[in-house]
Amino acid sequence: MTKTLFDIDLSIIPPERLNEAQARDELARLSAEISEHDKRYYQQDAPTVSDAEYDALRLRNAAIEQRFPQLVREDSPSKRVGAAPVEAFGKVEHKIPMLSLDNAFTREDVEDFLDRIRRFLNLPGDEEIELVCELKADGLSFSARYEKGVLVRGATRGDGVVGENITENLKKVLPSTLVGNFPEILEVRGEVFMARTDFEALNKSREAKGEKLFANPRNAAAGSLRQLDPAVTASRNLSYSLYGWGEVSDSFFDGVSTLKECLEKLSSFGLSIMHLWRATPDGWRVYTTSRIDDLISMYNLHCSIRFKIPYDVDGMVYKVNSLELQKRMISTSRAPRWAIAHKFPAEQAKTVVEAIDIQVGRTGALTPVARLKPITVGGVVVSNATLHNEDEIARKDIHIGDVVTIQRAGDVIPQVVEVDKSQRPSNARKFHFPESCPECGSLAIREPGEAVRRCTGGLTCPAQSRERLRHFVSRDAFDIEGLGEKQIEAFWSEKLIAEPADIFHLHRHAAALKTREGWGEKSVGNLMAAIDARRNIGLERFIYALGIRHVGETTARLLARNYGNYDAWVRAMEAAGDTASTAYQELCAIDGIGEKVASEITGFFREPHNRTVLDALAREVRVKDAEAVASNSPVAGKTVVFTGTLTRMTRSEAKARAESLGAKVAGSVSAKTDFVVAGEDAGSKAKKAKELGVNILSEEEWLELIRG
Repeated sequence: MTKTLFDIDLSIIPPERLNEAQARDELARLSAEISEHDKRYYQQDAPTVSDAEYDALRLRNAAIEQRFPQLVREDSPSKRVGAAPVEAFGKVEHKIPMLSLDNAFTREDVEDFLDRIRRFLNLPGDEEIELVCELKADGLSFSARYEKGVLVRGATRGDGVVGENITENLKKVLPSTLVGNFPEILEVRGEVFMARTDFEALNKSREAKGEKLFANPRNAAAGSLRQLDPAVTASRNLSYSLYGWGEVSDSFFDGVSTLKECLEKLSSFGLSIMHLWRATPDGWRVYTTSRIDDLISMYNLHCSIRFKIPYDVDGMVYKVNSLELQKRMISTSRAPRWAIAHKFPAEQAKTVVEAIDIQVGRTGALTPVARLKPITVGGVVVSNATLHNEDEIARKDIHIGDVVTIQRAGDVIPQVVEVDKSQRPSNARKFHFPESCPECGSLAIREPGEAVRRCTGGLTCPAQSRERLRHFVSRDAFDIEGLGEKQIEAFWSEKLIAEPADIFHLHRHAAALKTREGWGEKSVGNLMAAIDARRNIGLERFIYALGIRHVGETTARLLARNYGNYDAWVRAMEAAGDTASTAYQELCAIDGIGEKVASEITGFFREPHNRTVLDALAREVRVKDAEAVASNSPVAGKTVVFTGTLTRMTRSEAKARAESLGAKVAGSVSAKTDFVVAGEDAGSKAKKAKELGVNILSEEEWLELIRG
């Protein structure tokens, strides 16, 4: 059979071998995947890929964009910094954007960085450029504004333009007042982090209380700084260092002409600045050099001692020292041209694969995990490593008993890099991936074009049932305080809960719970109160909590906004089970849904057991209608399709603006479409709108309409 474009895994094709159609699809995939990783890292403090894997995605995106510049998307990762702020906090606009940094991985990358500076400034090829060299702490970036020496506002980086207001929390970490000859306005920028010893102590305390553990010090620091109760932040030992500034009074630059002098001035105000780790003869000081050999020597030294440094660092940063040269090098939309982060490589070690187990996730995905002979990597004892999927095992030819190189990079489970086949023992055994679920025995199927094999048992599979319960109570779903993974596992094992509705019946077991070790009158009372507090839940959270495959927070929000209330959503999903129905076409037409997601949602509703679970849950909770957005606007409740090239705003901006005014944005035109906004070079959608008699607006007419 001849493969079509949709049968090909584009992610394995090198950028230089992609054709234009493939490149367009791959850029769309990369944009969505990187956006999801940004959200998990910056908003949720729970990344699921290593820094190296994330960097590889960005490098691939950049390589494809360089080859096909006409395909650069409005939502391209090359134009984005971080992720949008979390709504639980107030928003703070950065008057000067908080940019990210481009990365270097080799000496050649650093040399290219210096050559780009020389070309941009039209300097001779042998012109020496003095750089400041500093460690890159792995923490949460922040901005803190001082007025007349008093800390008045603090914020996270957010998306680089708007961050989260964490003023009261930052006051527990930074000095509330400055000393010395400080300027009237001083906005400083830096990193909040947690020492490893403090991280270990915090996790021990959380484990004793049955609370979810932090994956690493970076997540712990970010989670501590994002507390709604500043007292929690104050109770944790957080550190900070500054690496720069934003808005400042002109007097700050009196008598200084270099970055080094500015950093030393910040230090004179009683603030902590980022140094090297005792790498210079006189200990702490700002280090500068114009010799690349010195830079690389300093990099290699700190790479070799990185795990002796009391806090996590993931590289070094090189910055042009001259403020005048910095001003001449206008920053890109994402990063300054005058700075770069030289990332440390992932720590590696060799050990033995003692077994390969299969874990079953909430969507039925069968994931192989290597059980390793324990070994210390980067100061952490590692005994497990992800093998991703059956193709990965085959590609690397991993046998049980093999000697393998493993790598620990960032915040996720370590991974197997390669097999040392020269050390393969004679009794090494090839692993045969199961065709049935190890938890329930149901058939495990690998769909065409999928890398993952999945259990078909659904919620009748105990592993999926457990994982879905964990997902159900997670922070972005029902968010039931005191009911973490440990408690879910215990209650499920003791048959106190089997499905979501059972959580709301736990009060029947309150007396028995009070007799459990570590529980008592107060803790059980708090849990019951937390459960009762979630008997009222928003529609988008309710939908997300169900754990339907491909239905994340964004998709759940789209569904909630489009259908408005629980009953309307359920009726529409039931009707959409028929792919020839109007309900199915309308579901697919929602911008951001499409047939793949629609198939998963309707498949969920076709399963009788899922409907039983859903109906039981609906009897226990009151699902609040989706929040009405600008219901008095002229487009509230209207369905809008954007087509062609817009000149006054990007497509993403137009969609976001329409949704904020209560409109429903669809991706295709139907008889139920109210408006088609046609930009330049509008094509088939405008033609179809004309055939159906749908109101077609120019961009100017649309803007006039929403101005009301």
